[in-house]
Amino acid sequence: MLEYLTFGLVLQLLVNGILFGTMYGIAAIGLSLIYGTMRIIFLAHGAIIVFFAYICYWLFTLLHIDPYLSLILVIPASLLLGSGFYAGLFKEAAALEDKNISLLIAVGLMYLVEQLMLVVWKANPRSISTIYTAIVFRPLGINIPFTRLIALVMAVLSAFGVLFFLKKTLIGTAVRAASEDMESATLMGINPHWVNVVAFAIGIGLGGIAGVGLATVYSFDPGYGFIFAIKALIALAFGGMGNVFGALLGGILLGLLESLSSFFIGAGWADAITYGVFLLVLTFRPQGLFGGST
Repeated sequence: MLEYLTFGLVLQLLVNGILFGTMYGIAAIGLSLIYGTMRIIFLAHGAIIVFFAYICYWLFTLLHIDPYLSLILVIPASLLLGSGFYAGLFKEAAALEDKNISLLIAVGLMYLVEQLMLVVWKANPRSISTIYTAIVFRPLGINIPFTRLIALVMAVLSAFGVLFFLKKTLIGTAVRAASEDMESATLMGINPHWVNVVAFAIGIGLGGIAGVGLATVYSFDPGYGFIFAIKALIALAFGGMGNVFGALLGGILLGLLESLSSFFIGAGWADAITYGVFLLVLTFRPQGLFGGST
């Protein structure tokens, strides 16, 4: 294999890894925001992302709405769904010191959403094909699919948008303060439930954006959500819990790891290597590879 290795091939592998990893990065940013404020590992996040991929698919096939234009509908819907999830399922559990309750609720929600998707859309994989799906840019001989490039743009804009919200808005400042020390923030007059509902809504809103990106790049089925949630959790661990750009960089790092290990070692070993690196990071650098919170 090494005799066929060229600079162009290595560059293509790196580009593929970055483009693959941005999808994990968007999901990890949402997980980071929820964990940062509520200390909840929201395992249902992958199922929610796949759910919005199906919504995007339905809007495209039934109403002929372009997937990227569907963001106008998906983002508000996902924000409302996130606030509803918090108010209806996590509000009481979030106030408890034992976060295992919230984790169990998230697991139950994950299986509920998966079963609902199986009933409505069946188990057959779905995908979206548009007039621009086949467009591929070839700078310097490197293949860059248009849809994956847009996913990268969406991930970067999402990271900057969340960072702007956290650092430049009053509500965002309250979210940051609560994520660092909820007790002190409460003593300063910050309502913890309002902080949590905002963080949860934005986290699910990012899941909606990731769902649109997923629908335009990959084929998907109801069972894909759990795998996607685990990959997003690994990306979050790579980047550091509560670190917005760290989550994005962690997703890109995960994509690079999968791309390179699949080529040099074999596709069957890619996940094993990923989980092995995940365990090493948790063991020797539990704060993540990119430091503390953003």
